[in-house]
Amino acid sequence: MNPLLDTLQPYPFEKLARLKQGIAPPPDRSPIALSIGEPQHPTPAFIGATLSEHLAELTRYPATQGLPALREGIAAWLERRFHLPAGSVDPGRQVLPCNGTREALFAFAQAVVDPGRNPLVLMPNPFYQIYEGAALLAGAQPYFLNTTAEAGYLPDIDSVPEDIWRRCQLIYICSPGNPSGAVMPADRQRQLIELAERHDFVIASDECYSELYNDEAQPPPGLLQTAWAMGNTTFRRCVVFHSLSKRSNAPGLRSGFVAGDADILARFLRYRTYHGCALSLPVQQASLAAWRDEAHVVANRALYREKFAAVQTILAGVLAFTVPAAGFYLWPRTPADDQDFARELYAQTNVTVLPGSYLSRDQFGINPGRGHVRMALVAPLDACVDAAERIRDFLQS
Repeated sequence: MNPLLDTLQPYPFEKLARLKQGIAPPPDRSPIALSIGEPQHPTPAFIGATLSEHLAELTRYPATQGLPALREGIAAWLERRFHLPAGSVDPGRQVLPCNGTREALFAFAQAVVDPGRNPLVLMPNPFYQIYEGAALLAGAQPYFLNTTAEAGYLPDIDSVPEDIWRRCQLIYICSPGNPSGAVMPADRQRQLIELAERHDFVIASDECYSELYNDEAQPPPGLLQTAWAMGNTTFRRCVVFHSLSKRSNAPGLRSGFVAGDADILARFLRYRTYHGCALSLPVQQASLAAWRDEAHVVANRALYREKFAAVQTILAGVLAFTVPAAGFYLWPRTPADDQDFARELYAQTNVTVLPGSYLSRDQFGINPGRGHVRMALVAPLDACVDAAERIRDFLQS
């Protein structure tokens, strides 16, 4: 077996299951899970209908590169969403459909990293654990960039030494962030692109939460948008990852895309051809329908705003947090150790939250997730309200 498999840490939900083991929550309280970021809003009916209409296409092998119409639809969406000029994204060379961002984020490191050059892969801390696993199995060493409240929950790239940048081959960023919802501003993205040019590394921007934001007038900027604005019109060293899971409440569709630097994507396509990860044709047709429609996305954002407002009203004054600019997570500080808090909350209320220390690693003497919990406001409004009321009563008791 590959010895690098032994470097992988247990997934956060494995740790959570162990934390809850042997605890019998109150039987008169229905379970409410705020621990997993799995959207629970209904998938728009037209997505399922389109999927059904094209089931006959299951008789055909799909191409790894995807249907031309899907790539064209994605390119058009990128140009609309991120204010790029028409024709600035080449659907034939700068777009690749993928089976959701998780699969692509992992595979990307396998294609990009040269393990023979003592590589580092940089990533935010806390982080989506796929980044770490991808780096380790590519033969690289993860290097964690703490994201603390003092830094606005953004990676502190100013503190990275020159020798670290010289060894960096790939950096993962996540904006809006998981778990904080922090949005990386364009000037910080611009700084990162300049560093990539200077030190010859690739930026993988995980933007799967980009369509869940509070202010309709201020959508989060994307890395390609920033690259274009600074004159990098070929998106050199920049690759973005988007998904329909959060945007369109379709996590089971397993559909997203990768876009950006054409030279990098050409090599990534070669890797993916061997990897065997093409989307089925019915899924591609349903995905095209989803990327062409914005009305359901606007309605989706409104549902999350309603839940954030309701939960904020209930928990204000008893739990320290701010409503994030984007995403669907709350990232509150806990009045006690985060594992103790999560365990006792579950034991007394049957509400499950995820300890923040399970999402991060010790770096520079701290674990930046410790003393926080992640709460995913993905359940229906009444369940989120019920959970918030139980948390309030738990804290007040």
